[in-house]
Amino acid sequence: MSVAISLYRADARCFLRQHDKKIMKNHISPAIRLTIGLLVILSVLYPLFVAAVSRLALGGGNGVTIMANGRVVGYANVGQKFTEDRYFNSRPSAVDYNAAGSGGSNKGPSNTEYLGVVQARIDTFLVHNPDIKKADIPAELVTASGSGLDPHLSLAGASIQIARIARVRNIPVARLRQLVDEQTEGPLLGLFGPSTVNVLKLNVALDALK
Repeated sequence: MSVAISLYRADARCFLRQHDKKIMKNHISPAIRLTIGLLVILSVLYPLFVAAVSRLALGGGNGVTIMANGRVVGYANVGQKFTEDRYFNSRPSAVDYNAAGSGGSNKGPSNTEYLGVVQARIDTFLVHNPDIKKADIPAELVTASGSGLDPHLSLAGASIQIARIARVRNIPVARLRQLVDEQTEGPLLGLFGPSTVNVLKLNVALDALK
C-alpha cells in the first residue's frame, strides 16, 4: 500500500512540475517578453522617433522664437500677458501664463467663484473699452483656455480691441484693421479650424508701425 502511495505522490509531483512548466511557457514567459518589448518600444524607440521627427518641424523642435529689435521676445506657441491699453490684450490665463505649469481653471460654468472671476473680467474689459457692449465681447477675452497658454485670439477677439488702441496710440482705425488682417493666420491647410491672430506677433508688428 505504501509503495502505491509513493508512486502516486511521485506521479503527482511530476504532473505538477510539467504543469508549472506549461504555465511558464504559455503565460508567464510571453508576458515577460511583451513587457520587455513594450519598455524598449515606448521608453526608447518612441521617444527617439518623436525627437527625430521634431527636428523637421519649425524651430527644430526647440520652439519658434519671435524677434523684435534684434532680440528674442517670446515663442510663437506660448501666450504672454498683455493687459496695457496700448496693446492687444491676450486671452486670460488661469496659471498667469506660467509655461512651467500650464492648465485651466477646472471649474464648471455653474461654479459661483468662477462666474465671479468671469464677471470681473467683463467689468474690467468694459471699463477699458467703453464703446463696446457686453453682448459683443468674444468669450475668449473673458475665459481662460484649457492650457492657460493660448497665444492666439480669433479675428473678432482682436478686432474688438481696435477702437481702444486707435484712441490710445492715435493711429487710424483703418490702419489697425489692415494690421490685424496682415497678421491673421488662416485655418490649418485652409480647411481645419478658424482663422486666428497670434497676439505676440500682432503686438510686435503694432510697435513697429511708423
